[in-house]
Amino acid sequence: MRKIYQIGAAFIGVIVGAGFASGQEVLQFFTSFGIWGMVGGVVAMGLFAFLGMILAQLGSRLQTTSHERVIYHICGKYLGIAVDVFVTFFLFGVAVIMFSGSGAIFEEQFGIPASVGNLFMTVIVIASVLLDVKKVITMIGAFTPILMLTVLIIAIYSVMTFDFSTFGEGATVSSNQAAPNWLMAAFLYVSYNIAIGAPMMTVMGGTVQDEKVAAKGAIFGGIGLGVLILLISVSMMTHLGEIADVAMPMLFIANNISPVVGGIISVILLGMIYNTAVGMLYTFSARVVKPGTKKFKVSVVIFGAIAFISSNIGFVNLVGTVYPVMGYLGFVLIAAIVVAWLRHKKKTAEIQIGSRKVEV
Repeated sequence: MRKIYQIGAAFIGVIVGAGFASGQEVLQFFTSFGIWGMVGGVVAMGLFAFLGMILAQLGSRLQTTSHERVIYHICGKYLGIAVDVFVTFFLFGVAVIMFSGSGAIFEEQFGIPASVGNLFMTVIVIASVLLDVKKVITMIGAFTPILMLTVLIIAIYSVMTFDFSTFGEGATVSSNQAAPNWLMAAFLYVSYNIAIGAPMMTVMGGTVQDEKVAAKGAIFGGIGLGVLILLISVSMMTHLGEIADVAMPMLFIANNISPVVGGIISVILLGMIYNTAVGMLYTFSARVVKPGTKKFKVSVVIFGAIAFISSNIGFVNLVGTVYPVMGYLGFVLIAAIVVAWLRHKKKTAEIQIGSRKVEV
C-alpha cells in the first residue's frame, strides 16, 4: 500500500507544475468552459488513470531506469527514434520552464528579482537529483497531500462565500479558452502532460517488480489529478470575473482570503514547481547519461546550469513556445501507448488460449 501511494503521489507531483498549481492551466483548459469544463475534468481523470497505468506497468515489466527502452518498445525502431529525441528535448524544456516559473513567483509575490528565484530553484533541484531515484520519488510525493488539502480548503471557502444568485453571469471566459471546445481541451491537456510525465512514470514503474502495484499507483495518481482539476475549477468558477486576466488565479484567490493563505499557497506552488523540475531534470539526465555514475553527477550539474541560463528568457514566453508543441507530440505518443497496450492484451489472451489447448 505504501508503494502504491508513493507512485501515485509522485505521478501527481510530476504533472502538477507551475501552470497547474497556479490555476492558469486549469482555467484555460477546463474552468473557462463552465459546467462542461467540469465534465472535461472527469474525462481527463479517466485518461490520466488509464494512460498512467499502462506506462507504469511497462516500466515495471521492463524494469527500466530510463524512458528510452519503453519508448522504443511502444513506438518501434523508427518512430521510436523521433519520439525519443522529442521527449528528451522537451524534458529539458519543461525543467527550464519550472526554473523560470519559480522566478516569476519570487518576483510577483515576494518582490525578489526573478533571477534570484531561478537560481534558488536550480540549486535545490540539482542537489535533489544527485540523490538516488527512490529518494527522488519519495521527495516528489512529499508536497502532494499538502497541496490537495490546501486546494480543498480554498474550494470549500470559495463555495461557502459565493453568491449563487449571480451564478451563470460570465459562465465562460472565451478569451482564455485553450481549445475550440471542452472535449478537445481535455484531450489536449492530457496529451502534453502525458508527454511530459511519461518518462518519469516509466522510471517509477521500474522501481517495483509487481506490475499490479505499479498500475494501482498510477490509477491512484490519475484519480488524484482529476480531483485536483475539479477542486481548482470549483474555486475559480466562483471568481471568474476577477481572475480572467490574472497570471496565477489560485494565488489571487488565496490572497483574497488572507495574505497568510497567499503566502502558504506561494510556498506550496514553489514546492510543486520543485517536484516537476526534479522529475524532468532527473529523467532527462538519466536518458543522456547512465544514473549512479560519477559522470551522471557531473552531467546533472552541467545540465542544471544550462537550464538556469535558459530560464532567463521568461516564464510566459517559454510556456507559450514549449507546451503547444508538446500537445501535438503527445497525441502521437498516446496513440502508440494504446496500441502497445492492446497488442499486449491480445498476446496475453493468445498465450492463455494456447495453454488451455495444451492442457486439453
